[in-house]
Amino acid sequence: MNLVVQVALPALLFSVSAFSSASDEPDNSNEVKYVEKITVEGSATANDKPVGTFGSPISNLEYDPRVDLQSRNMAEAQADVTIRGGIFENTGFRVGSATLFDPQTGHYFAEIPIAQEMLSNASVMTGVDNAHLGVNSSVGTVSRYWTPIKTSGSVSIGAGNNNFNLQRIHSGVTLALDDVNDWTIGFEGELSRSESDGTIENGDHQFQRVSGRIQLVGPSSQTDLFLGVQEKFFGWPNMYTPFNVNETEDTKARLLIFNHKQQYAQDSTFEVSTYYRRHNDHYIFSRENPDTFQAFHETEVKSIALSGRHGKTASFALNYSAQFITDGIESTSLENNFTTRRYYKFSVLPEYQIDLKNDQQLTYRLGAAFDDTNRDSSETSLIGDITLNTINADDTYQTVYLSYAQASQVPGYTAIGGSNSSGLFRSNYDLERETTKNIELGLALDHDTWRLDSAIFYRQDNDLTDWTYNLSSTTARTANPVDIKTLGLELLAIKRFDNTEIITSYTFLKKSEDYGTADIDASFYALNYPDHRVTLGVIWHPTDMVEVRVDNEWRKQEENTLRNGADDALFTHLTLKITPSQFKGLDIMLAADNLWDESFEEIPGTPGRGEQYTISATYHW
Repeated sequence: MNLVVQVALPALLFSVSAFSSASDEPDNSNEVKYVEKITVEGSATANDKPVGTFGSPISNLEYDPRVDLQSRNMAEAQADVTIRGGIFENTGFRVGSATLFDPQTGHYFAEIPIAQEMLSNASVMTGVDNAHLGVNSSVGTVSRYWTPIKTSGSVSIGAGNNNFNLQRIHSGVTLALDDVNDWTIGFEGELSRSESDGTIENGDHQFQRVSGRIQLVGPSSQTDLFLGVQEKFFGWPNMYTPFNVNETEDTKARLLIFNHKQQYAQDSTFEVSTYYRRHNDHYIFSRENPDTFQAFHETEVKSIALSGRHGKTASFALNYSAQFITDGIESTSLENNFTTRRYYKFSVLPEYQIDLKNDQQLTYRLGAAFDDTNRDSSETSLIGDITLNTINADDTYQTVYLSYAQASQVPGYTAIGGSNSSGLFRSNYDLERETTKNIELGLALDHDTWRLDSAIFYRQDNDLTDWTYNLSSTTARTANPVDIKTLGLELLAIKRFDNTEIITSYTFLKKSEDYGTADIDASFYALNYPDHRVTLGVIWHPTDMVEVRVDNEWRKQEENTLRNGADDALFTHLTLKITPSQFKGLDIMLAADNLWDESFEEIPGTPGRGEQYTISATYHW
């Protein structure tokens, strides 16, 4: 923590003296526009800040139509992010060129101590893009890039029910370098903390984060050096087990990243990322009787990644990606001698473009990805797609694509490194590399005031690692392989009016599974998915002083033996922002989450979150 403070505080103190009217919203002008997935310009949700704590890279993904976020306590406490009916360990988190990784379990993939202002909006990669750029994430990847630093800042305080309180300061400054044309150096830092008694009993939290970065920007390059630390304590009944106990987690994540992005020649770019991540976790089974069972874990990850696009001619380019990861774990609950591993990922994806008549362009990509570790079998995966882009006479766009992608991954240490005969979380030493095959057909229509994205896909997962439950067992859950076939439909539409923006979506999922054994009564993850899901977001500016943002999500969940209560739910996140003209730079926000007090169990057997109401004030400069 002291090292981060030494980096972040000078940046804060230095930049707080700078004064500018620049907005603190992320700049997405350089965002890569992937065709091979549902994608939108800007955010896929109306709200961009959470209600119950400060923002993080996974904030508001629970209302994002492209992912399904299953939380314990709240999204920022412990988030299982799933994509297209996969499980949380099938989802990767990518910053720059590197997939950030936790070798113990996917429950900690989203422990990323980076301020929202430093990163772009989320791009959700599936199919070919995920198989090409993702690492050990067979279904999808939530990807973000480093944004240019702005000379701006903010100070926030907040309060709410459940004894909630929040304090935050963020600031950035950029300076032109003397005697060097078109080069700037930037400093950015933030301090954030929040605490609450929780939206239900024994659902308290105490969070704090310190992060900072230095950025060097040239005419065709951007270099970032980042350091962040995040400490979190939170409790929740039945957090991981169905035994009616009040469990707690105490985690600490440290992250050091160096990132360099370079543009060169014609339509060519490369990006190199390297990082060091250390994560500590102290899990207590019963907060009233901590000696019943508790576990300590420490994971360490070192990685270097490279990705880019080399434009050879106007019609041919080579897309490439590579990442090397080495990790290790020290744990009081892992008995097996499986505590270190090295991962290798290489991918090449040649791209060909053909100009057709009537403003049409045909693009096809065909390549392969190679995954290997020093402890598991290797896998070579075929990836390819064909895309037809059409520019109509009225300057509207139409995109049709067909893609096929294979991907693979290996299970984490909790699934393969613990006891296979006793304990709360039972491992399985026979788990093998998981493989995925995905075929997809999509259509996108882009007009001046509206956009429609649609996709239908069929995915086959083999040897997917799931956590299952047997009603006669004393074990909370057991790792078991399963073969699953998934059929899905996604529709996402955005409509813009003069003072209103509407974001709406519908998703459908249908699964068939084969566990190959009869002693499984329920699935915590692989069979925890919505058959039908609808989202509706609205951003409304009735006056210059007032802004209303609302996100709604309705879902009909597949039946699950472990779930208590209903299988359907309606969630609403409402924010009212008032910007008084008499006080330049001041925002007053009233916010509510779970407005209808739904008790739906996002994870079967784990109580859902309750209502949260807050009021906050933010001063921007």
